[in-house]
Amino acid sequence: MAKSPEEEHPQKAFGWAARDSSGVLSPFHFSRRENGEEDVTIKILYCGVCHSDLHIVKNDWGFTRFPVVPGHEIVGVVTKTGKNVKKFKVGDRVGVGVLVGSCKKCDSCQQDLENYCPQVIFTYNSLYHDGTITYGGYSDAVVVEECYVLRFPDNLPPDAGLGGLGHVAVKFGKAFGLRVTVISTSPKKEDEAINRLGADAFLVSSDPAKMKVAMGTMDYIIDTVSAVHALAPLLGLLKLNGKLVTLGLPDKPLELPIFPLVLGRKLVGGSDVGGMKETQEMLDFCAEHGITADIELIRMENVNMAMERLAKSDVRYRFVIDVANSLSQ
Repeated sequence: MAKSPEEEHPQKAFGWAARDSSGVLSPFHFSRRENGEEDVTIKILYCGVCHSDLHIVKNDWGFTRFPVVPGHEIVGVVTKTGKNVKKFKVGDRVGVGVLVGSCKKCDSCQQDLENYCPQVIFTYNSLYHDGTITYGGYSDAVVVEECYVLRFPDNLPPDAGLGGLGHVAVKFGKAFGLRVTVISTSPKKEDEAINRLGADAFLVSSDPAKMKVAMGTMDYIIDTVSAVHALAPLLGLLKLNGKLVTLGLPDKPLELPIFPLVLGRKLVGGSDVGGMKETQEMLDFCAEHGITADIELIRMENVNMAMERLAKSDVRYRFVIDVANSLSQ
C-alpha cells in the first residue's frame, strides 16, 4: 500500500500545496528524505513565485502530479550537511533553482548543462531517484544533493536575488553594455522601464506607427511572454541575421511565419533555465554588478491572491514569499 506524503520519509515537512487543477493552495503536511552523505538540508527563508508555478498548479501543461508544492526560486540557510559535502557548511546562505537531479553521465551533463539532461529531476512535480515526488520551496525546508545547491553571494539581498525574468533581463543587458529597448503592450510601463530599470528606449507593440519606425532596428529580442502572442511583429523588428529567443512558455502553440525568417536570414530559438555552472556564474555576476529583482514581498497566506494577480500580470515585478516569517502550522 502506498504511503502518504507525510509518511514517505523520516523528516516531517510543512508547506502549501495545490490538490487539484483549481490551483488553490492550502496548508500541507508531507515529509523530506533524511540528509544523505552528499546532501545539504536547507531552512527555506524566501521563495519566488514564478509564472511556471501558476501553470503547474492549474495543470495548464497537462502533467501536474497532485498534490503539488510549487517553488523553484529558493533562498535559505544550511542547517545540516552530509559527511561528503565539501562546498557548504552549516550557516551558509544558499540557493536552489529549477533542478535537483540529473544522470550526471550524458552529453548534456558532461557539458555542465544538466538542465537538458533526459533524466533531469525538477525541484517540484518530478519523480526523484527513489520514486517519490519532489516538493518545492513553498515549504519550511528542503534536502538537496550538494551539486545542485548554489552559493548565494553575501552582498545580494536574500529576498531579491533569484527570479524575475523580464525586468532582470533589462538590468543584465545594461550591465553587459548593450543598448536595451523594452517592448510592451502597455504605454503605462514606459516610465518604469526608462527611469526605474534603466532601459534606453521603450516601444509600444500595440502602436502600429511606432512599430513601423522600429522595423529592422534590433539585433536580438528576448521574448519572455508566457501568454499566447503574435511573433510576426517581433520578427519585423529584427535586422538582417537578427535572432529572437523565446523564454516564456505559453500553454498553446504560437504561429511562426516563415517568410520573414527566410527573407531576412533570421533565427528563432528557445532557451531553458541554465545548468548549475551557468546559474552560479549568473549569481556571481549579479553580486558584482548589484543586480537584484524588484519584488513584492508577501506572506504565505497571501499566495493565492498573488497567483490571481500574477495571472493578470499585476505584479512589479516578482512576488517573493517570506517563508520563514510567515509559514506556520
